[in-house]
Amino acid sequence: MRIVSGTHRGRKINIPKTLTIRPTTDMSKESLMNILSFKYDFFSIKALDLFSGSGNISYEFYSRGCKKVSAVEKNRKCWKFIKKKSAELKFVIKVYNQDVFYYLNKTSLTFDVIFADPPYSFKIHQYEDLVSLIFRKRIINEGGCLIIEHSDKISLKDQKNYFENRKYGGCSLSFFYL
Repeated sequence: MRIVSGTHRGRKINIPKTLTIRPTTDMSKESLMNILSFKYDFFSIKALDLFSGSGNISYEFYSRGCKKVSAVEKNRKCWKFIKKKSAELKFVIKVYNQDVFYYLNKTSLTFDVIFADPPYSFKIHQYEDLVSLIFRKRIINEGGCLIIEHSDKISLKDQKNYFENRKYGGCSLSFFYL
């Protein structure tokens, strides 16, 4: 895995084999960040990375200039890895070791861009609950965007605030706007 662009462009992130995760591919990540760069100035947004895994997306946001980045990951090994790697990179990323739904129900923070990469074992009702909770609680700012990475076998087009879907190999990115 590598950081695609920004101040740490090309920096490789070696993930320990003990972390059983599925990081967003470089191709998907680069496409995502290019799409977002046309809509947002990374230097002025607050980003939230849900189901953070290795912290891959958080590092990319920070490297591109986003100075307010939060990551939520319930797996303690992953959480420790993100904290350690952020410190090594000198990235100021707020990392929460919590279940995503618990975090979303408790937080009073709001964000401009929210990226969620739940396990591919998620059921459609869990995706629906995630989208509903984020928009109902107004965790996303006006003009903000929620992006959910999921298997291309799942369709989220019937969800409220759905805008579009982009496919990259076997994965899809669904975009929702407020």
